[in-house]
Amino acid sequence: MRHSIVEPHKNATPMNTPFLLCGMIQKFFLWAFMLFGLLVVYSCDPSSATEEQDIAAIEAMSKARAVAFNEGNAANIAIHFTDDALLMAPGQPASQGKEAVQAYYQSIFDQYETSLNSYYDEVKVEGDLAYGRGFAEVILKPKAGGESVTSTAKYLNILQRQADGSWKTTHDIWNGNESTP
Repeated sequence: MRHSIVEPHKNATPMNTPFLLCGMIQKFFLWAFMLFGLLVVYSCDPSSATEEQDIAAIEAMSKARAVAFNEGNAANIAIHFTDDALLMAPGQPASQGKEAVQAYYQSIFDQYETSLNSYYDEVKVEGDLAYGRGFAEVILKPKAGGESVTSTAKYLNILQRQADGSWKTTHDIWNGNESTP
């Protein structure tokens, strides 16, 4: 009697052995393909989805700042800045801190009715830091009367992810597009 190291399948006959082997090979490749697919899905860099979410959150924060500007609400602008933020407005020294940001905008709102249209042309996220480069158009109508002034500017914001996952501005700098005499 011959002893085989590998026991044949219980339904194996000389006629159907090749078909059983084909079925086993098909199952092996099916499992291998599924495993490969799972590896591809789980090894893909998830940062692209996270980056898209981060960009959406940064753009939403920027829109909230614009809404606060249009409402003349300096406190609601300042909440989107870090405690040690730098504000670098044209024609004046840089000011630092959330309170300084609020004071700067309040000084504008005390004198003018305001309208802002702004948007980012580019947002780049790298880890917990990001920057946004954008365009703004501001209309200031003096509360005391007189002609409205319209100006456009290019700006750059540096942002930092906070412990709660939100984004706040650490640096805000802009300059006007109009030439000055």
